Amino acid sequence: MLLTNLPRLSSPLLSLSSPSSLYSKTLFLLHKTALTSPQSISSSQLYSISTISEDTRIETPQFLPILEEPHVEIPLEKLFVPPDTDVSGGAEFLNTRVLRGSNIVLSRYASGAQISQAEFVKSSTRTEDCPGDGLPEFALVGRSNVGKSSLLNSIVRRKKLALTSKKPGKTQCINHFRINDSWHLVDLPGYGYASAPQELRKDWGEFTKNYFLNRSTLVSVFLLVDASIPAKKIDLEYASWLGQNQIPMTLIFTKCDKRKKKRTGGKRPEENVEDFQNLIRDFFQSIPPWIMTSSVTNQGRDEILLHMAQLRNYWLKH
Repeated sequence: MLLTNLPRLSSPLLSLSSPSSLYSKTLFLLHKTALTSPQSISSSQLYSISTISEDTRIETPQFLPILEEPHVEIPLEKLFVPPDTDVSGGAEFLNTRVLRGSNIVLSRYASGAQISQAEFVKSSTRTEDCPGDGLPEFALVGRSNVGKSSLLNSIVRRKKLALTSKKPGKTQCINHFRINDSWHLVDLPGYGYASAPQELRKDWGEFTKNYFLNRSTLVSVFLLVDASIPAKKIDLEYASWLGQNQIPMTLIFTKCDKRKKKRTGGKRPEENVEDFQNLIRDFFQSIPPWIMTSSVTNQGRDEILLHMAQLRNYWLKH
């Protein structure tokens, strides 16, 4: 089942739970209720530590200061508001619930984000060979050197769950990883440069697009884009193809820890993120969700898990 209101919309078992884990008892969430004095305190200055129960009630919020750059309010038309989310409070209220480093509003479906187990299931070269268990899945795709496998490992807190290499193009199949025995992360072949014959690279692109178009359990494609450099034509073309084919997509901007020197003409990651969104705007009916990440600092890891949780829980209910 596809979310139509999104922008389309055998290794051993690994135990990942830890008593000190961010998700063992609490989740870092933006405060769900309206702030009483929004002029004096912004959503980037407060972060709520809240226990999430299965019925998604938020209990006993506490607050910690966030030492970041000043918060920039996002206009309502540029926010990603998940399905079945109340927008009656307007942009000012919704901005108090935006996940850090993103345009994604937190919804009532953001429960069960903790990852406790992950296991490799299988590699497939055809969509019809992929697991048939009917579990919801999220696919990671991007240029061969964008850091896709590193991000996957960061998400599940394992260094070697997904194959990484200094040589781009190591992922050559549709690789399924079962998470918490209830959903899948899917590592797809990178596009662009890869150390493989041109004919083989073409085949990867064909079966990847076939997977996007025909995989009924696909909840969303997570398109990884390098935010440390200006937009690449191949990334723009891939994003526009997903938009034109109404494939649910989330933009994951990687390498946001890298800062270019202004005197050499480089742009900050935030500027490259904004430029990329402006360049693909015409291919989408609404602004796609996006998250800024770094596999070095683990920036965006918790936000990705919360975003996946709310999309997944909505998908399962509908």
